Amino acid sequence: MRRALAVLALVAVLAIGALTSIAAPADAQDSLPPAPYAYRQLEDPEQEAKAQELMETLRCLTCQSQSIADSDASIAGDMRSQVRQRIMAGEEPEEIRQWLIDRYGDYISYKPVVKPLTWPLYIIPALVLLLAVLLLRRRFRRARRDGGEA
Repeated sequence: MRRALAVLALVAVLAIGALTSIAAPADAQDSLPPAPYAYRQLEDPEQEAKAQELMETLRCLTCQSQSIADSDASIAGDMRSQVRQRIMAGEEPEEIRQWLIDRYGDYISYKPVVKPLTWPLYIIPALVLLLAVLLLRRRFRRARRDGGEA
């Protein structure tokens, strides 16, 4: 009985140790200081305006309903810092947007890009609307014709 309790205690200690080692990197990430330009604006107002305009069109990967300009998530701060540093280095906002899309996927941008994979998303609603108009038109013509004969 004692041996079974000792084994059980050892398993519990190992499990707690394993869980602690898994959680430690997540805690370490939050304890890092924020990126240099996460909460600090650029000195050049023109560059800051470009950066702000771009940041408002990029989605926070953690919040998903906020732009990186509005989010307090640490990843949003890192992304704001990246945007500001790249703007300071002379990159154009569209180059930075494309770099982020290449890195994180189309989902990061609030400005969708039309490409072969996404064009049906734009065409299908128009086709459905056209079909609805045609069906309603046919129905009203029949109703008018049937109502006029009676």
